[in-house]
Amino acid sequence: MSWRTLDRLMRRAAAPQAETCGLCGTPVGAEHPHVLDERDDGLLCACRACVLLFGEGTGHYRPVPERRVRLTGLRAADLGVPVGLAFFTVGHDGAVTARYPSPAGATGWEVDPEAWSAAVAACPPLAGLAPRVEALLVNTLRGADEQWLVPVTDCHRLVAVVRGTWKGLSGGSLVGPEIEAFFTRLGEGGRWCDDSGS
Repeated sequence: MSWRTLDRLMRRAAAPQAETCGLCGTPVGAEHPHVLDERDDGLLCACRACVLLFGEGTGHYRPVPERRVRLTGLRAADLGVPVGLAFFTVGHDGAVTARYPSPAGATGWEVDPEAWSAAVAACPPLAGLAPRVEALLVNTLRGADEQWLVPVTDCHRLVAVVRGTWKGLSGGSLVGPEIEAFFTRLGEGGRWCDDSGS
């Protein structure tokens, strides 16, 4: 193999690969929708055609909505959140799971049904949370008081932020500012290119 060929192959391997639809293989743009594979909770990049195809919620693929809404009327403490950063998803059976980002990924626990019912009564938009593909995202770190209804992809992005910047036992000096930057971006419209691996 010539040096020129080797150089070309190395540059091609180092170049960022274009994202493709996880269902049909069609290239997708930097901003694209996602679907949840309910068999393994995997998120797949998707083209608009496949999202429309699976938009009826048939089979085991569920399109991930793209709405982001700042909520009011909630107190994180009322949900039994033992940490300052957590997200909540509702299952098809109505059970609510809470997870918090950690350096090891997302750690979860079941939410008390009465606590969730009280949260929905205090914040009616939670009643419309799409099962498994939308989440309540709560941030009380460093005096923050933010509650958002977000696509579950945003929660995966936040987990990636924590995992990617956490250093040592306490997280180090980078993780806090990166979490703040995440929520600032969310407040500015929350549009992400798919740079998180989701």
